[in-house]
Amino acid sequence: MTDSWLELLVDALIALDSEGRIMFANSAAEEITRYRRHELMGAPCASLLRVRDGRGRPLLVDGWHPSARLRSTRRLPEHLVTIRNKDGVDVATSVSGCYQRDARGRLDGAVLTLRRAARGRLSDVRGIEVVSTVSHELRSPLTSVKGYTSLLLSRWDRLPDRQKQMMIGQINHDADRVARLISELLDISRLEAGRLVLRRQLVDLPRLTATVVERMHFEFPTLTCETTFSEEFPKVFVDPDKIEQVLTNLLENACKYASPLGLRITGTATDESVTVAVSDHGAGIPAADLPKVGTKSYRRATGHPSGSGLGLWISRSLVESHGGVLSVESIVGSGSTFRFTLPQVDLDRLQGS
Repeated sequence: MTDSWLELLVDALIALDSEGRIMFANSAAEEITRYRRHELMGAPCASLLRVRDGRGRPLLVDGWHPSARLRSTRRLPEHLVTIRNKDGVDVATSVSGCYQRDARGRLDGAVLTLRRAARGRLSDVRGIEVVSTVSHELRSPLTSVKGYTSLLLSRWDRLPDRQKQMMIGQINHDADRVARLISELLDISRLEAGRLVLRRQLVDLPRLTATVVERMHFEFPTLTCETTFSEEFPKVFVDPDKIEQVLTNLLENACKYASPLGLRITGTATDESVTVAVSDHGAGIPAADLPKVGTKSYRRATGHPSGSGLGLWISRSLVESHGGVLSVESIVGSGSTFRFTLPQVDLDRLQGS
């Protein structure tokens, strides 16, 4: 595609070199940034446009989004960010793009598209559909809570202690399920608005994984899950609640669509990233369906499908908001492996910036 064709694009297009400097900008980029093309060329994108997240914090560390640290990452997920134009005006902007890498995965540059953020009727309709879907899923645990509490109130003296304990345990479990669904609904809203807030801290992933597996036993009593992490697995700088949600969704997905028996969670680490994989021995996913996995409301026809179908989409979005990537490998008849990779954060450099 020649430069003249690029000038016809409605969206702003910016190309960066390996140092994060602007090497190309079309006329739409001039319009959204208010900078003339000669002012954009050669300028560091991070400092010139002051790209910030929903809380006003710089989003580009060392000139790049955190996802750039992962050599396997080729796509920059869509983000709603704020840029500052030449007139000093903050502009809400939707940014997405792809990374250019050499054969060894080293960053050569990136191509970004920018457009002014706008919430149209289609977005509103999708939001209504999501609320309707999640609201429908809330009925099951709320019905259970209502039924058991009514039974306990009316027959407390006649029920044996073991049955009371079972009912109270189920109420507690269903209440956790309601809380999780509400949290997911809020996350959907924040993700689509680009205003998800990550409360990062150093997290022991092996310990967090063990907690998730232990809690999952209540919903799936027959669960057997082998957990293996590499020696001296490092702590990671993430939001523990969001990563717990990702682990819970992946493990629950494996139990529902494959089997709670024979699951395996493995964790590996390099100097640049950590990876956690959840594997099952289920029916697998047809190759034609793999690109759909992680999209909104996609649900596999095998297993025992239930729920909103949003769990994997939320998980992928939460991982990408950490600068990571979620992927799936599957062989029909042999099972599936869902894995997410998170970049290691240099805390000394982060604190010094």
